[in-house]
Formats: sequence, structure tokens, C-alpha cells
Amino acid sequence: MKYSEKISNRLNNLLEKTYDAEKGYKLGSEKVENSAVKRFLDTKIGQRREFAEQLKTEILTYGELPKKEGSFKGDLHRTWMNITASLSPNETEIILSEVERGEKAFVAEYDEILKDEEVVLAPSTENLLISQRNSVQSALNTAKTYEEMIS
Repeated sequence: MKYSEKISNRLNNLLEKTYDAEKGYKLGSEKVENSAVKRFLDTKIGQRREFAEQLKTEILTYGELPKKEGSFKGDLHRTWMNITASLSPNETEIILSEVERGEKAFVAEYDEILKDEEVVLAPSTENLLISQRNSVQSALNTAKTYEEMIS
């Protein structure tokens, strides 16, 4: 497999998860009533759209085609969020818990790519991934804070 194809595949996996995260935040925003949490989730929707555009641009620079939608696994996770939130007396807490779970997995995905010694990333790609990873970690920390305040 060519270097550009290998990197693009990894970036496309992140792009797919970015689409999933955007949809998950949108679902959460539609479900919560707490205005501060709603603003947080709405901000993350926009951020993930921006992440997607950045990843698509990066994939195109490697001469490959970016994916256009999220994953089946992401669809299942959102269905699970919908069901558990509707059955819970504290819908917002459940949504934030699921946000945390998704963001932890997302941070791990970024870390895996950034620490992969078999693939040397171009500086622009590495800087992009570090920036996005740090933003995801920040979102995770904020979701934890909101969850602690609500519970």
C-alpha cells in the first residue's frame, strides 16, 4: 500500500468518526433542555464540521478521496443514545455520559495515529491531528464537568 493511501485511510477513519460525532452532538442538542449544555453541544457541532473540512482537505492533498458519511457503528451508537436517554429520568446526564464515551474513543484514535511509529506524518498532518486531538480532549473535559454539575 502506498504511503499516501495508508495515511488517507487513517485520516478517512477519523473523518468518518468526525461525521459520527457531529451527528451525536446534534442528537444530544435536540434532547437536552439545559441551556448551557445545549450551547456546549451546539458549539461542538460546528467544531466537528470544521474538523471534517480540515480532514477532507488533508486527504485530498494526499491525492485520495475523502469519505462522505459516518459509520454504521456510529448510527448504532446514536440509536443507543436515543433509547437510553428516553428511558432515563435524567436525559442530560445520559447524553453527557455518551458524549464522554465517544470522546474517549476519539482521543484514543488520534493517539493511535500520532504514536504509530510505522507511519511518519507530514508536519502539516501531524499539527492538524494534534490540534484536533487537543480540542476533543477539551470537549471531553467539559462534558465531564457538566455531568458532575448535573448529577
